[in-house]
Amino acid sequence: MARMLDLIKQSAVPANVMRSAAKGALALSSAEMVEILVFLTTNPLFAEQAKMTLAAWDERASIALCSDPSTAWEVLQYFCAPENRRPKLVPALLENPSVREATLQQMAQTPLREIVDMMLKSPRVRASKDVLHALATNHHLSREEYEELKGALGNLGEDTGTFEAYQGLESGKTQYEIDHAAEIAAEEGKAFELVGGSLEDEEDMAAARAAEAAEATATPAATAAATAPALDETTQKMRVAEQKVRERQSTLQKLAKMSVGERVQQAMKGSKDERYILIRDGSKVVSGAVLQSPKLSDAEVETFAGMKNVQESVLREIARNRKFIKNYGVVRQLVNNPRTPIDIGLPLQNHLLVNDLKALSMNKNIGDTLRKAALKKYKEKSAPAGGKKSE
Repeated sequence: MARMLDLIKQSAVPANVMRSAAKGALALSSAEMVEILVFLTTNPLFAEQAKMTLAAWDERASIALCSDPSTAWEVLQYFCAPENRRPKLVPALLENPSVREATLQQMAQTPLREIVDMMLKSPRVRASKDVLHALATNHHLSREEYEELKGALGNLGEDTGTFEAYQGLESGKTQYEIDHAAEIAAEEGKAFELVGGSLEDEEDMAAARAAEAAEATATPAATAAATAPALDETTQKMRVAEQKVRERQSTLQKLAKMSVGERVQQAMKGSKDERYILIRDGSKVVSGAVLQSPKLSDAEVETFAGMKNVQESVLREIARNRKFIKNYGVVRQLVNNPRTPIDIGLPLQNHLLVNDLKALSMNKNIGDTLRKAALKKYKEKSAPAGGKKSE
């Protein structure tokens, strides 16, 4: 019998059942009910009710779910998100091995003292160099806490003699900058270039998109009087589109004026838009810094894994990072990316689900070797148990 969540995803239940589900009123286990509620937070009709129900969900039951490694990944991510984070659940989330370290690194940037204190006391945090480094960049740490972090890193074998963070210290450098100082120095003086196109190409494309938007939303003069209200709305949309283009051009121009060292800092501490541009930086030390940013989200990594205009080193770094590769979406993007080297794409196929293997076997953008390997694995996985493989 299909699970209720699967039926809801398929829209195979009546509206009154959906309403009851959004109120948490179905006769299901706490784990299944919360998983359904998290799914409904993306439903335009029931999202608000589902969010309210989750916010009021029994604290003891919530802690149990957040402590359980078998809890659905989507549920753990929901409770980890800043907008849904309940302080009482944080200790359980911090110690749950199913919560990715990348998520803990994002959590380490919180301005909330209560959560900072919890992270400083967490055994898992204190056992992770990556999370400790991320926490050390939090501007809300005291000097004493920063020294405590240095001690924790020293206990993990880190050379704290050169350890620095950019949270108010004189040098303003991240650990990544310190570790890659020689590479940064070697790259200084080189012009800013983007993989897959120059800065001018990017600005031309942005201008072209603005022009296309203006043309697509233009209304013939003959019908202007009859459609005046629509024109106002259209004009507003055009202005928003043009503003976005100007902002992107401004960001590109700002980055182009920076030195390699400054772009590395921006890759670590800058905005999502800046990371999207800098992941394509022609300097490997800059694009590598993007992947080390404590602000980097799982969704961004998934996007980067599918980009065709990044250096091969970016895709290799994503593939070798255990935190990133735990995300199934990242694996799927990598194997479908024609830029992914064959020695990375082939092993990753072993982690694909049957439907994704089938789609990959028909993807004409990737090489024949990868496509044939995907077809073979698809036939093996889709063959009936104990039966013959399909020809």
